[in-house]
Amino acid sequence: MANLATTEFTAHQTSIPGLLFFDVTQVDDARGFFQEKYQKAKLVAGGMPESFNVVQNSLSYNKQAGVTRGFHAEPWDKYISVVKGKVFGAWVDLRKGETFGNVETYEINPNTAVFLPKGVANAFQTLEPDTYYLYSVNAHWSADNYEKYCFVNLKESSFGIKWPINLDTAIINDRDTQHPLLKDVSPMEVEV
Repeated sequence: MANLATTEFTAHQTSIPGLLFFDVTQVDDARGFFQEKYQKAKLVAGGMPESFNVVQNSLSYNKQAGVTRGFHAEPWDKYISVVKGKVFGAWVDLRKGETFGNVETYEINPNTAVFLPKGVANAFQTLEPDTYYLYSVNAHWSADNYEKYCFVNLKESSFGIKWPINLDTAIINDRDTQHPLLKDVSPMEVEV
């Protein structure tokens, strides 16, 4: 049998329970490269819950550097990767419990990925034009589910986040500028 190279996933734990960062290798040759963007068995071996079953993949195309989205805590788990480009990611635990308000940041590029459990708010800022942000979730998006989201303001000063592109000049949807500060957020009731 041939000795075939394959993608490896190396997991990194964070201060937020269930939030995992992954380094993801690729196999290069004269044709280009091959990379597994999602491989359940390897991700589970790194700590992702085996119960995470993808039902929807979504792709966010971001035309310019500085596009900033978030913070949104959703009622489902999410696996994030970047197909092309680079983003600065930020996460805050909005689940009820002792880690409420914990913050993590990480740069996501085509050789990294992130798993976040429901109740952990997600935000990202594109660092390059033409960035393709791919995410997989274990529940279908619907208007009813949107009502279950929990939000927090991108400019929350207690987070101490140093956004690479100043939020005053970033490209932000009006809705995302209206989210409450952390002190006004009711924690999400989810099992950890």
